[in-house]
Amino acid sequence: MSIPVPDFSQAERELVEELLQQRYNRPVLPELADCELKLDPVSDLMTVCPTLYWSERGAHFVVCKVAELRYRCQFFYADADQYGTGHDGYTDLRRCVLTLLRVQADHESQSAGVSSGATAADLSAQSDADDYHGPLVI
Repeated sequence: MSIPVPDFSQAERELVEELLQQRYNRPVLPELADCELKLDPVSDLMTVCPTLYWSERGAHFVVCKVAELRYRCQFFYADADQYGTGHDGYTDLRRCVLTLLRVQADHESQSAGVSSGATAADLSAQSDADDYHGPLVI
């Protein structure tokens, strides 16, 4: 039997809402959901994980809480294309969400034919090096 994953705290939800407000210049309220994830690669056991979900500009986003202070994220499109950030998980929710938004914005720009010259790996590495706490500029 697995230990249940704790729900997102009010502070965690407010942090995500603040980051989305900065990204989209308007309030975006993520919905609370659950995802079943395989947390142990050697086990077939699926674990129900609290999830924050939102959809903006044709992309759908999920941030899953897999343990206390542990998060996974990805974005996807209606045609079932799924994208990650190049990391298996994060211990910092701010870094998780910022990286997810940056990688999706880069993907959106590349899909529109505008290239920043940076790759998702570059953005992810930059995010790891940054201890970013200011406004999100994409």
